Formats: sequence, structure tokens, C-alpha cells
Amino acid sequence: MFLATGIAQDSANALTEPDRGDQQAVTVLGLVNYVEPWWIQIVKSLAIFLVIFALLPILIVYERKLLGPASRTATAPNRVGPFGLMQPLAEIVKFATKEPSRPTTSVGFLYRLAPAIAILTAVGSLAIIPFGGVQNIFGTPVGPVRDRRLDRPPLYVFALAGISFYGIMLGGWASGSKYAFLGAMRGAAQLISYEVAQGLALLGVVITAQTLSLTGIVHAQGNIWFFLPQIVGFTIFMIASFAETNRAPFDLVEADSEIIGYFAEYGGTAFVAYLFAEYANMIVVSGIAVTVFLGGWLMPFGIHPPGWVDPIVVLVKIAIVLTFFIWIRATLPRLRYDQLMSFGWKVLLPLATLNAVVTAIVVVS
Repeated sequence: MFLATGIAQDSANALTEPDRGDQQAVTVLGLVNYVEPWWIQIVKSLAIFLVIFALLPILIVYERKLLGPASRTATAPNRVGPFGLMQPLAEIVKFATKEPSRPTTSVGFLYRLAPAIAILTAVGSLAIIPFGGVQNIFGTPVGPVRDRRLDRPPLYVFALAGISFYGIMLGGWASGSKYAFLGAMRGAAQLISYEVAQGLALLGVVITAQTLSLTGIVHAQGNIWFFLPQIVGFTIFMIASFAETNRAPFDLVEADSEIIGYFAEYGGTAFVAYLFAEYANMIVVSGIAVTVFLGGWLMPFGIHPPGWVDPIVVLVKIAIVLTFFIWIRATLPRLRYDQLMSFGWKVLLPLATLNAVVTAIVVVS
């Protein structure tokens, strides 16, 4: 944490304005405040979302392949397709062909709206993750998101996280089931509790980099990645991310020993929407962790590859963080719910607050 002194001083000189980090991203090409044509923004958005959605089935297979050897009773998929790689496709077809149904006590419109909110907020968060610096492609500058309406990306992510809260609550309440509603209450309480600590963990990085711009934070890590001076904040962010994405050891909403869950009454494509939202949120928090703590598209040891390598570097780093998610699931036991809430409010939140205060003191001094 105290290593942030020199970094903060350098960042304060280079990033004295909120937009200076964005301007540094285009100084290589001599471009400032460039505007991408509308068709490039559409093509870029479609390409990113198609890649992410293509990664979701691959991530499911990858997780099962890693968890199989870690279990003494279960095996990894090995029947459908070569090496079991077509298993996600078979499951998608299975869920898509199921007859749609809902409980007679459910509220029809809200029952269908809840999973749509969950997956839309997860996908919307992908819009702010920068996959590389600005590149000149056929004479046209193409780079990270530079929409002035999204010049505070972390706040945008937490705003969508607040909306995703309704996807959980509506899913449980509109099901018309007491067990689903109880699971929704528990899931919402877990989401709110750990979101506070997650935001405070990012605050330490924002103070150190002197900018809310994600591209500016990446360029501020030119000398050293922030996970070293902000190792406490990085640890807090990752722990809170496990709880935010409902991953083990914080997966109390869908624990095998529980009979409740906000999606308990869902089946077919609506259940798949909740499942995809969970994995999409894993990719989102991994992308944010890579951007603010692990140098984004920057490579270590002063290596500067061609610009087209930047997205590959980001995807490889995201894959490493996702592997850590899966490894933790295979390693740590599940907590009790009272332990989960107590750890979030009594341990993680005070530690995140202390990290932000100490970082601010070091930067000012």
C-alpha cells in the first residue's frame, strides 16, 4: 500500500485532470478528442459482445474440465462431441426446447422480466471494459469507449449493479413462492453488503491514479501494476467479487444444502438467462480487475507488442482471473449465511475503508 507514494506523485503530474488519462491514450497517434464513425462503434460493439457470448459456453466447459479432476465422484464432460466440447450446445438445445411454464401464483409479466433484467445489466457492463489502446485502422482511429456520457465508467458499473438488484428481487417475488422470495431477500442482502466493500476497494486505485477513466488507470500503471501497491484493495475486490457473482464459497443462494433460491421456480430459457448472467458477471468483474489492478493491455518487463495484440493480452489476463475463480470453487468450503454477512460487514468493510483512508493519506503526503 505504501508503495503508492511514488506512483501517485507521477500520476498526479501526468493526470492532473479527469480526462488527461484519456488524452494520453491517443498521444501516440497525435489524436485528441477523436470521434469514431457511428458504424465503427456498432461493429466494435457487436464484435465484443459476440466474442463474450462465444466465451460463455467455452467457460462452462472449461470450468467443468477443471473441476472434474478435483472431484472424486464427478467427471468432466466427455460424451457429447470431441472431448465433450459440445456439451454446452446440447444443454442449450435441451433448455430451449422445454415447454415454458410458470407457477399459477406467479405474476406473469414480472416473472418474465426478471431474468431479462439480470442478463441485460450483465451484458451492459461489458461496454466500459477497454480492450486496447487507440489504433489507426485504414486511416480511422479506433480504440476504447470514449463516449463523454460514460466518462465515469466505475460509476456506470455500480449503477447497473444497482439495477441488477431488481432482477434478483423480482425473480423471487414474482414467482409467487415463499422459498423463492426468501432466497431473493438473502441474495439481495448479500449483493448490497459486498458491493460497498468492492466500491471502496476501487476507490484506492482511483485515488492513486488520480482519474476515474479506465484508460487513464491503465496508462497510470506504466511503471508498476496497481495490484502491488494496492495489494489490500486487490484482495478485497476479489473477495467481494466472489460474493457479487454468487460464486463459491459465497454461493449460498444456490447451495446444495439449501432449498431456497430466487430462481427456484424458473426453468428452460429463463433459467439459462440467469445462468448466463452469472457467468457474464464473472467476465465483467475479471475484466475490471484486469483493467484497474493488472495493467489492462500492458505487458510486463517493458514489452510493447503491436497494437493488434492488445485485445489478446486482455483476454488472456481475463482467462487467468477466471481460472482463479474456478480454482477457489474447487478448494474452499461453503460458508454459512451468518458467517457470510458477518465477514462482509465486520471484516471486509472496515478493512476496505482503512485501505482507502491510508491510500488517501499517502497520496496527499
